[in-house]
Amino acid sequence: MTAHLSEQQPTRPSVVLTLAHLLERLERSPVAVDPGQYRSVVLHLVQELESVKPGETLSAVLDSYPAAAELYENLQYEHAGLCRSALEFSMSAELRAKDVIQKARCAADQ
Repeated sequence: MTAHLSEQQPTRPSVVLTLAHLLERLERSPVAVDPGQYRSVVLHLVQELESVKPGETLSAVLDSYPAAAELYENLQYEHAGLCRSALEFSMSAELRAKDVIQKARCAADQ
């Protein structure tokens, strides 16, 4: 029964597109943005990103809206790492993180 219900729920790329556009506008706003509004947009976009199926449409939205792409990548990090970042950038970030962790451990030992 659960599978049947999930089949009935359409993906709503237009909602994802609208929220991604709104998040991008909030991110680039030259004036201070209300934290409650920002949080509301992010939470709604998270809900939509969790329900939308990966594919060309989602990729096009994420390619057009960097703030939404970063949010999506953070949501997928546990399973896919930096899934939308270039491999070189991802490897570089991982190596820098390892260096920082090692330095922190050495400093703690002294």
